[in-house]
Amino acid sequence: MAEAALSGATHPILENDYASEWMGIEVLALSDGHATIRMTLRQEMLNGFGMAHGGMIFAFADTAFALACNPVNPGPGDAGSITVAAGVDINFLKPAFRGQVVTAVADRRSSAGRSGLYDIQIFAADADAQQPGELIAEFRGRSRTIPKK
Repeated sequence: MAEAALSGATHPILENDYASEWMGIEVLALSDGHATIRMTLRQEMLNGFGMAHGGMIFAFADTAFALACNPVNPGPGDAGSITVAAGVDINFLKPAFRGQVVTAVADRRSSAGRSGLYDIQIFAADADAQQPGELIAEFRGRSRTIPKK
């Protein structure tokens, strides 16, 4: 079931996602197989070099991946299942720093049966920038739809 793109939307999986809440993730857009999110890098998200901790960038991209994999409005056939990561790869290209706004854009590349392939691009920009900024990481996720427990 395709959803219309939603701006400033929320997603049912975020209702109890305390990690994404702690990170301050804001949903910018959602549609079938797509999600765009953003957050501001805070001091507690930095590593010992003063740049964004790789784990924070990974977790941020993983949230975009989850939002793109799971329908905003599950249909009757979706009620008994969830889509999760089967495996992921991330490439860190450039650092990001405190106060910068990071944006993740997730898109489904392929879907067959219970498996899917998603690409997530992560950008960083100064807080006052009007554009997403420079590409800082690329994340590729492989999804699997499984029964909901």
